[in-house]
Amino acid sequence: MNYNIDKQTKFTKLELNHDKLDATLAPELKSTFVTIHTEGTRNLILDLNKVKYVDSSGLSSLLVANRLCTESNGTFVIAKANEHVMKLIKISQLDKVLNILPTVEEAQEFIYMNELENELKNSTQ
Repeated sequence: MNYNIDKQTKFTKLELNHDKLDATLAPELKSTFVTIHTEGTRNLILDLNKVKYVDSSGLSSLLVANRLCTESNGTFVIAKANEHVMKLIKISQLDKVLNILPTVEEAQEFIYMNELENELKNSTQ
């Protein structure tokens, strides 16, 4: 699997360098998500700017990432999904479950806001 990874203080950004997120790629992507999570990442941005096609296995891998982030009180955000990918996400009604934003910058801001909210909640308890 070919991807770029960018670890920041508050989040990790993973950019897939494949045009298909399907059954051949999904198992390895799930494994990568688990590894990143085990290394301490709570907040993950998945940049799908190069992905043109997703199947049910690919959608399943997105749910794994979302679950891992949620379980560690973090945030999973999909950024830059194209029209076709968004159509499949909406058909499967995952747009109601997943955080999807048009740009990586908006995804970063979303994570920063969630982190700030969590810090405020924790400081008042």
